[in-house]
Amino acid sequence: MTIEKCINEFGVDDVIFEEGSTGRELFVVLDGKVDIVKIDGGNKTIIVSLGKGEFFGEMAVIDGSARSATAIASAPATRVMRINHARFVYLVSQQPAFALMVMDALSKRLRASNAVTYRAAAAP
Repeated sequence: MTIEKCINEFGVDDVIFEEGSTGRELFVVLDGKVDIVKIDGGNKTIIVSLGKGEFFGEMAVIDGSARSATAIASAPATRVMRINHARFVYLVSQQPAFALMVMDALSKRLRASNAVTYRAAAAP
């Protein structure tokens, strides 16, 4: 498969994937911006905004679980590259630095999530 087939372009407010959907792909932002959001009824809460070089969707590519949030393009001509499970496994096996980068991001995201959870739990 050529690399061009793995690249998709999105406009502002285009949904890349929805919370609860399945998919074993990781996405890397090539250009533009992607918001990772939680949607509750009519309310949209931005968890994180990602830019060039950052990635998302790593939990689903690792464990095959449903998407835990919705990914929405938030800049014009946002381009992302899809990395499927097989390619992800190959990259992890061939490029230890790639595996460490994914682990570092997962760790930071888990710490940030824990901080928010504990703050909410401690609130009166």
